[in-house]
Amino acid sequence: MKYHRILLKLSGESLMGDKSYGIDPDKVDEFVQEIKSIYEQGVEIGLVIGGGNIFRGLSEAGKQMNRTQGDFMGMLATVINGMALQSVLLQNGIDTELLSGLKIDKVADEVHPLKAKQALSNGKIVIFSGGTGNPFFTTDTGAVLRALEIDADVILKGTRVDGIYDKDPEKYKDAIKYDRITYDEALQKELKIMDSTAFALAKDNRLPILVFDMNTKGNLSKVVNGKKIGTLVH
Repeated sequence: MKYHRILLKLSGESLMGDKSYGIDPDKVDEFVQEIKSIYEQGVEIGLVIGGGNIFRGLSEAGKQMNRTQGDFMGMLATVINGMALQSVLLQNGIDTELLSGLKIDKVADEVHPLKAKQALSNGKIVIFSGGTGNPFFTTDTGAVLRALEIDADVILKGTRVDGIYDKDPEKYKDAIKYDRITYDEALQKELKIMDSTAFALAKDNRLPILVFDMNTKGNLSKVVNGKKIGTLVH
């Protein structure tokens, strides 16, 4: 096993499946089975999921909505997604801890790094919801922050494409895939891996990011066992 403790970052949109919004129970179960496969191998797992399937603070906060309010609405959407994942994980016999950057006592405990690391050491999957708890930060930044707090070996960013390309592979057939790339090269080439704040935080702390296709069955297990799939940013 290459990675002992990971932070898995998923987009909220990934939970939609074929729906145009909301949560597809079949897609949630599909992801949970992938997560369960590495959990049973002894990998310690932190999870961060976005809220774009329910609400996007930045894109939907316009003239009629304050940016701060929009961001808080987006953070609440991540709590809903976290609860959905927790429910299915528990149904599969996997103990979890749902933590939130926002104070929501009846739903989740507040994020505390020591509590999170203790839960991981005790065999629980820790779901981090509620973003950073502050507006003007994305869930990418929240993911890097939580990964650093729990001393994760790597951030695994699950997407619908099999790595990082020089341009959008869904639009351009001649797009070139990178197997490995440095932080500086990614910045020079202006590759949109994460938002700039998140990426700078990862770079400054030398936290590797591995981007891979989460929708292909078995990929998550291959990644944690060191198979060469996806793109490693280091």
